[in-house]
Amino acid sequence: MSAAQPLDALWMPFTANRDFKKKPRMIRSADRHHYVTDDGRRIYDFFSGLWTSGVGHCHPKIVEAVQRQVAELDYAITFQVGNNRSAELAARVIDIAPESFTQCFFTNSGSESVDTALKIALGYHRARGEGHRTRLIGRERGYHGVNFGGMSVGGMVPNRKAFSANLIPGVDHLRATIDLEHTAFSRGLPEWGAHLADDLERLCGLHGGENIAAVIVEPVAGSTGVIPPPVGYLERLREICDRHGILLIFDEVITAFGRVGKAFAAEAFGVTPDIITTAKGLTNGVIPMGAVLVSEQVHEAFMHGPDAMIELFHGYTYSGHPVAAAAGVAAMDVYREEGVFEQADALAAPFAELLHAFDDHDKVVDVRNIGLMGAIDLAPRPGAPGARGLELHKRAYWQEDLMIRNGMDTIAFSPFLNSDVADWEQSFDKIRRLIDAID
Repeated sequence: MSAAQPLDALWMPFTANRDFKKKPRMIRSADRHHYVTDDGRRIYDFFSGLWTSGVGHCHPKIVEAVQRQVAELDYAITFQVGNNRSAELAARVIDIAPESFTQCFFTNSGSESVDTALKIALGYHRARGEGHRTRLIGRERGYHGVNFGGMSVGGMVPNRKAFSANLIPGVDHLRATIDLEHTAFSRGLPEWGAHLADDLERLCGLHGGENIAAVIVEPVAGSTGVIPPPVGYLERLREICDRHGILLIFDEVITAFGRVGKAFAAEAFGVTPDIITTAKGLTNGVIPMGAVLVSEQVHEAFMHGPDAMIELFHGYTYSGHPVAAAAGVAAMDVYREEGVFEQADALAAPFAELLHAFDDHDKVVDVRNIGLMGAIDLAPRPGAPGARGLELHKRAYWQEDLMIRNGMDTIAFSPFLNSDVADWEQSFDKIRRLIDAID
């Protein structure tokens, strides 16, 4: 094989690889709220990694914990053997979870957390003698990772269409909760849309509620472009699930650990699901790790039969990895000691004000926010949907030393939970200049 150029062998995720490699945007280091590029420029990170790094990059307490752990116990098998660090992290996470939650099952990513949660839901009903409950309900525009289970219950068309013939059967979807005729430029939770939860009643009538195992939704749809739930929507889903004996799963891979001002969106919105999926902020993005939290009721359904029998035939080589767990324990320390969730809650109002200053821009068709999540929808360029968004991302990087994320023509924001408002003000000034300048 001939000697390859540095990028030739790299097939990048969710990237227009051919376009990217014409003029690569490369990061070599990071510190707190900034990246450093390969040409030495400091780039302000207005997406805190990929919804991951809420307390900033390379937080010294988390870095030190990882360095110490990797020198003490780099890896340990977790099938029939435990390690102290993963046990400690499980206890710490359950301590801040909703009261009914008692168990924590570790994975390595949000995608794995979702597929694990779906298997637990199916196993729960089977353990209770209701193995006929096999149908799963997701939501249009929902994102639940890229494994086959998550893609199947997810509702993002580009992620599904190439694999549509191979998605798992027995899945249906609720309607999305966004309609710009009714919800455009809402601040926080839209007043319109609670009735869309009644789609679940319609699906119960179609398939038989007694055949549905679980409903999975993001409390705030994140990757599709930050869609907060309508007032009363989540409460209504909970009521319908209870009526039909259906488990409710909250995918909190993005929203958990402070993104909406509380440890969990379940707490922020006052609605308690049966299962919660997490990742990202679990370790502040430092080491890949996810976790599935389950209520006592769900866990106890598996705890029958001979004690020596494995209750759930599921797991991963790196479930509860001690180095990842050490990063997680340190992240929990930082969240508590620095009052991070409280900081994030207090920052939500100034963030909303700065974001909604774009409401009257002639190239903007919607602005949405909740907590420290926000999005600006640009009017698409005629005949070229997504072109404006990608151009804005590139120009922000090269011209304004600013990292933003676009999904087609949606510009999404996931600021640090301990941000400086002055950095936001400067960044939004830059974004306004860029929007003004693009065709």
